[in-house]
Amino acid sequence: MTRVRVLRRLVTYGFVTLGALVSIFPLYYMIVGSFQLRADSAFSGLIPKPGNIGLQNYRDVDKAISLLPSLANSAVFTLGTLLLTIVVGAPAGYALARLRFPGKAAVSGMLVLVLVLPFQVLMIPLYILVVRTYGLADNYLGMILPFAVNATAVLIFRQFFVSLPDELFDAAHIDGAGEFQTLILVAAPLTKPAIITASVITFIGPWNEFLWPFLITKKHSMQPLAVSLGEYVSTNAATAANPYGVILAGACVLALPVIALFLVAQQRFTSAALGSSIKE
Repeated sequence: MTRVRVLRRLVTYGFVTLGALVSIFPLYYMIVGSFQLRADSAFSGLIPKPGNIGLQNYRDVDKAISLLPSLANSAVFTLGTLLLTIVVGAPAGYALARLRFPGKAAVSGMLVLVLVLPFQVLMIPLYILVVRTYGLADNYLGMILPFAVNATAVLIFRQFFVSLPDELFDAAHIDGAGEFQTLILVAAPLTKPAIITASVITFIGPWNEFLWPFLITKKHSMQPLAVSLGEYVSTNAATAANPYGVILAGACVLALPVIALFLVAQQRFTSAALGSSIKE
């Protein structure tokens, strides 16, 4: 029996390791390719060669699109969306989880419907409303508003508030606290795991968003990094000494904040979840 268990574990670990290697291979290829001075599509090119490694691709993409301003635009767009998502999502999730009001089930159903509908279905009416009605073209607010209410974040907060014990809210109501006070003073301090989860999920969307910022930003100085990279790839990337290397360098710059956020948030989410589980 011991040999059978050992064999099963070896097979299981082998499949897990193989799956991890397959999953991480595109990221490895992107990083290696971004530093190659000359494109090397051979299998041996997966191993970096000292004479073919440098930062020229990053210099070329920075010279073409000005990485820092584009990163700043992406940061304003993403952080603004993230802030509004939490400010709107937490009270909405609390209301759906703890309050009783007519149409509560219909609102929950509409949230699920919003998740099913692709953004492209709402894109034209949103463009007319934001650009033509409010005149928010080439404006950070125009980029942020369509993503200010995130249905996924609302459902995450709702599920979190549902999981909290009823006695916690009953005690607050007995002490004379209203619903708003209960949310701010009792529920909100416990929402760290939900905030981190909603933040990670929300961050990925606007940071990688291309279509909506591309529609409403005509000035290059207002374009986020994803839009700037997309335009560069479609127009000028072929003129670079190593077109694929420049594209991969831009992709690395775009992916780095998301990877860093995930690694940091994963550790904090684990510690927050453990901390909340041992509180009395």
